[in-house]
Amino acid sequence: MTNTQAQTETVVKTKPADVKIPRFAVVMHNDDYTPMDFVVELLVSLFHHTVESAKNITLKIHEENKAVVGEYYYELAEQKCAEAITFARANGHPLQVEVQKI
Repeated sequence: MTNTQAQTETVVKTKPADVKIPRFAVVMHNDDYTPMDFVVELLVSLFHHTVESAKNITLKIHEENKAVVGEYYYELAEQKCAEAITFARANGHPLQVEVQKI
């Protein structure tokens, strides 16, 4: 009779070092031409805010001349910015939107 020993391999998986992917803010600027109701609609439809939070952000934009409307990874922030500008221009509004690194 032969004596066999089971061999087991232990595989150790390591996580990469805590890599922080930078986030970017989509910022809307105040202007004297874009109606507040339009900004609220845009914040609800594109940035998925509630009506209440959209109204609060719109007031902040009006009072402080700009406000962060969302925080995303770079590609999504750029996409949201472009979509907001395109939607505003299609409706005849000069709304200014930009992406800023947080």
